[in-house]
Amino acid sequence: MSSQVVPKPSLNLANAIYTQIKDDIFSFQLKPGQRFTETDLSEKYQVSRTPIRQALYRLEQEGYVNVHFRSGWEIKALDFNFYKDLFDLRMILEKEAVKRLCEMDQDQSEELKELKRLWLVDQDNYNQNTKELMLQSEDFHCALVRAAGNSQMAKIHHEISEKIRIVLSLGAMHEFNIEHAYQDHASILKCILQRDVEGAIHLAEHHVLHSIDDVKKITLHMLLNL
Repeated sequence: MSSQVVPKPSLNLANAIYTQIKDDIFSFQLKPGQRFTETDLSEKYQVSRTPIRQALYRLEQEGYVNVHFRSGWEIKALDFNFYKDLFDLRMILEKEAVKRLCEMDQDQSEELKELKRLWLVDQDNYNQNTKELMLQSEDFHCALVRAAGNSQMAKIHHEISEKIRIVLSLGAMHEFNIEHAYQDHASILKCILQRDVEGAIHLAEHHVLHSIDDVKKITLHMLLNL
């Protein structure tokens, strides 16, 4: 009889702190360029320094913070050339996913069924919760790639999406147009369902380019007001 491995409490706590710090980075409670010590965060989150340190080293590996030995930590400054490169890579993956979706047996895809339920709706049924809709918008793109059937492509796309969430959040703090979000995603989805490869690829590409432009326009203004 096999026994289930139960995570150690310290690991659970480190994971919880990791999630909380990342959420605070994405919501700009911890600002780009802000410096702090493990003691600062220990007091902020009311935990010992050990889970704080574990969480921070994990975040460092993911590129969210920098460590300054003997002088603490720093939230990584926003490098928009880096994020533009991520958007470009995301575009490549999504265009390939859209192409595959137009060619596959769509009736068997639970992902596409769920996307139709969420996005092909009347305006009266739009989700008016901006925070929820932002996450649904991110998952729309992840779901398209998942539905294409390549697990490694989906994994890489998910990692990219998580990294660019911080700059998309920056834009949404300034303005998030609910109607445009529904219209854009519905248009992409309809092209896929109609197996219009060129139309779907064009719309997916335009959608990503529009996101890049929005980030460029909003970034300096928002950073000055953080």
